[in-house]
Amino acid sequence: MTTPPIRLAINGASGRMGSALLALLRDDSRFELVHAVVAPGSADDGQPVNVRPGAALRFAHDWAGAPALDAMIDFSGPAALDGALTHCLAHGIALVSGTTGLDAAMETRLAQAGERIALLRAANFSLGVAVLTRLLRDAAAALPDWDLEIVEAHHGRKQDAPSGTALALGHAAADARKTTLDHAAVYSREGQTGPRAEGSIGFAVVRGGDIVGEHTALLIGQGERVELGHRATDRSIFARGALQAAYWLSSRPAGHWQIDDVIASPP
Repeated sequence: MTTPPIRLAINGASGRMGSALLALLRDDSRFELVHAVVAPGSADDGQPVNVRPGAALRFAHDWAGAPALDAMIDFSGPAALDGALTHCLAHGIALVSGTTGLDAAMETRLAQAGERIALLRAANFSLGVAVLTRLLRDAAAALPDWDLEIVEAHHGRKQDAPSGTALALGHAAADARKTTLDHAAVYSREGQTGPRAEGSIGFAVVRGGDIVGEHTALLIGQGERVELGHRATDRSIFARGALQAAYWLSSRPAGHWQIDDVIASPP
């Protein structure tokens, strides 16, 4: 028996990630895109959404008149996420969100939302990074006395450092070693730093050119070292991971889920 496609909405549909999602959906028969929201005043508002030939869907600026949905993918901003979350809660829709920069009030809303809907949030939707995180967690626990350094590289336009992914890797390693990143992290070294602090987790940052994203974790022992790494060469991997997360989440019960859950138990 043929499984009907998942009825999907995208919040932030004209942004960089939204555009990448639309491009992938053209050839992904698992989904039927039924609603695509852009910011009020956007030049795309009311224009046709060119996902599949013959589709009559047009961009909207809100959730009024949205049809029934199975899942929503959100890459927008704090204000737009607020409205999308309200709609998901009202209709029991699974929500995948990569929106960051949220205030404490919104974080509280999301924490409470997991009691009513299936919710998956991530700073990085690369499935490869999810596997890297799992490998690092295991390695850090298995080699608790080895020095750990995390090196990340991104394009020269990136404004924050270390990257959110590098910090997430650090948190995973620190947790595996029964400590916290606040306690273990060393974010800079300059001048007479003295010997390396035992148990610390060091970070190094590279910025330049058009690097999409590279992350390497080095576990360094006496006479040997283990290197675990991931290189992104195409930004579409993040959109592809978000679609996989939405497909997986659409059949899950209410709760807070993680991208690691997606790779641990395929749909």
